Amino acid sequence: MKSNSVKHALNAGEAQVGTWLSLGSVMAARYMARTGFKWLTVDMEHSPIDWEVAAYLFGCIADAGCVPLARVPFNSLENAKRCLDAGAYGIVFPMCNTVEEAQQAVEICKYPPTGVRSVGGGMHALNFGTSPGEYYRRANDEILVVVQAEHIDAVDNAEKIYKVKGIDAMFVGPNDLLSSMHKTAAMETDDPQFVAALKHLRETAAKNGIAPGIHVGDAPMAQRRLAEGWKFIAVASELGFMVQAAQAAVAATIGETGASVARY
Repeated sequence: MKSNSVKHALNAGEAQVGTWLSLGSVMAARYMARTGFKWLTVDMEHSPIDWEVAAYLFGCIADAGCVPLARVPFNSLENAKRCLDAGAYGIVFPMCNTVEEAQQAVEICKYPPTGVRSVGGGMHALNFGTSPGEYYRRANDEILVVVQAEHIDAVDNAEKIYKVKGIDAMFVGPNDLLSSMHKTAAMETDDPQFVAALKHLRETAAKNGIAPGIHVGDAPMAQRRLAEGWKFIAVASELGFMVQAAQAAVAATIGETGASVARY
């Protein structure tokens, strides 16, 4: 059975850099899985990607030797189970603001006796290159569990949340975190409250053996965050890379850009 290289690297304290997939394109995912990113997260929260498309994306990412993850649209057993049964190597749980939500995140990713995930499916074993029986025996040790900190409540409850056994990484959503502070959404800002919140989240996670993660807009921003001690970093998205490169080409050749569009 294949090993989840990202999970084990993070648990060993090694940084793992990946990106987000928002387009729902299997062709784009096949190329992105071969760029050298350690992991790709299929964003099912803020995109129209459906379950069948997600399954194809997980498969083509895994077949390329990259680690497929999924951000579920909501923290629920049904969402996590369907992604994991379709072959995702791990789940990113949005808006995880309480210790109870963190505990649930772990439980729904694990088979009994550790958790409550039910047995079934076959695409999970296919993506791990093994038999269903072997997958059921080892999945609890291979599935990556990531809880997002994207609300001020998650900052306030960080000490309790990151003591939950079974969480591998946390992941800051800067836009939503700033929004919850009643501030302008941004990937990066010098706002003192935001900077203090990031420091608290990073240090609290690291203290409890959880890899601190964050979403960034570009490579220079990623380098700064790596230097600060962040370990699980998403650089933009395939959509962001496409738009940024296209706008740069337009600016260089035409001298103006079109309407502002979302990049992340």
